[in-house]
Amino acid sequence: MVLDVARGFDEADPYSRRDQAGRGPDLGVAPLSFRFGVPLATQLEFFGDGEYARLFDTAVAALEAMGGVKVPLDFSPFLDTAKLLYEGPWVAERYAAIEGFLRAKPDSLFPVTRQIIAQGQTPTAVDAFRAQYRLKALAAQAMRAWDHVDILVTPTAGTIYRITELLEDPIRLNSNLGRYTNFLNLLDLAAVAVPAGFRGDGMPFGITLVGMARSDHTLLALASRFHLAQGLPLGARLPALSGAGAVVPFPPSGRIDVAVCGAHLSGLPLNSQLTERGGKLVAKTHSAAIYRLYALPGGPPFRPGMVRVSEGGEAIEVEVWSVPAEHFGSFAAGIPSPLGIGKVVLADGRQVSGFVCESIAIEGALDITAFKGWRPYLASL
Repeated sequence: MVLDVARGFDEADPYSRRDQAGRGPDLGVAPLSFRFGVPLATQLEFFGDGEYARLFDTAVAALEAMGGVKVPLDFSPFLDTAKLLYEGPWVAERYAAIEGFLRAKPDSLFPVTRQIIAQGQTPTAVDAFRAQYRLKALAAQAMRAWDHVDILVTPTAGTIYRITELLEDPIRLNSNLGRYTNFLNLLDLAAVAVPAGFRGDGMPFGITLVGMARSDHTLLALASRFHLAQGLPLGARLPALSGAGAVVPFPPSGRIDVAVCGAHLSGLPLNSQLTERGGKLVAKTHSAAIYRLYALPGGPPFRPGMVRVSEGGEAIEVEVWSVPAEHFGSFAAGIPSPLGIGKVVLADGRQVSGFVCESIAIEGALDITAFKGWRPYLASL
C-alpha cells in the first residue's frame, strides 16, 4: 500500500520516471514455483557468525519447500559493484549535496560521517567517467543472472554488531554490513528484506529478495508468502501468523476486498456491478492451488463455479477488487445461487472475500480446471 502511494510519477522531481507510474507486468503474484539465485558458497561471508550462516541455510531450505529451485551464481559482479559505492567517486554526490553546510559547520557532523563525505571533494571528472564505465561493465555481467533465475536471495546482513564494536571500527564494520545491499541502487534493482529467524541471543536475522527494476509487487507478494510460512511475528506487539490460512489485515478502512473469477472480471458482462459501486481493481493474481473450476449451466451471462477441494486442486486466475463497505451488501445480495460469497485463499496465503460455489452445482457441470481461468476457457470457445 505504501509502495502504491510512493511509486507514482512526480513532475516536481527531475529524477522521477514515468514508466513507474503503472505496474505493467508486475501484478503482485507470488509464484508457486520459481528459480532463485544464491551466491556461491565461497562468496558468502558471515564474518565469523556461525548462527547467521545456519539461519541462511535454513531460509534457503524454506524457499525450496515453497517451490523454489536454488541456483548457485557467481556473485562477483554484484560484490564488485558494492565496492564502488564508497571506494569510487559516488561519495562526491553526497559532498555536493551538503557542501555548503560542511564548510560552514564542519563540527556539526559526526566525525566519521564528516571524514567519509569530505573525501567527495577529491575525485575528478575523469574519475567519475571511469567509474561509470566500470559500473556499466559490471551491470552487463550482473544482469546475466536473470537469464537463469527469477530472483536473487542473499542475507540482508552477514552479521550484527554491538554499538561499542561499531564505535571502535566504524568504517570497516559498516562496510561489512553493506556487503549484500550496497550494489542494489547502483544496479537499479528492486529488493525487499524479510525476517527469517533469530539467533540464540534473540538478535534477528533476515534475507533479501532481489528482482529487476519494477518487480516490486511480485517481490512483496513472495516476501509475504515466505514470512507467513516461517510463522514469525509481524512486529514486537503483533503475534505470529499461522501459515497459508492466516488472515493478513490488508484492505484500507471502509473497504472490502473481493476476489472474482468469472463474469465480474475486468471487461466481462457483470464487471459493471463492481465499478458502479466504486470498486477498484487491486490486483490480478491467482488463488492458492486448492480449487477446481467448472462452467455452470445456464446463461447468459455465463458463469463459472470455483469449488475448494482437498486434493487435485489448481491455482485459478482471479482479480481482487476493493469495494466500499457500504455497497458490499447490495453487491453480495445480487449473487444468484449456487454462487455465494465466502473466503478465498490467494496464492500469497491471504484470505479475502470472494466467489465460491456450492459443491452440488458441479453435477453435470463442465470441469474447466485445465484452463486455470475463466478467460482462457472463453477464448477456447
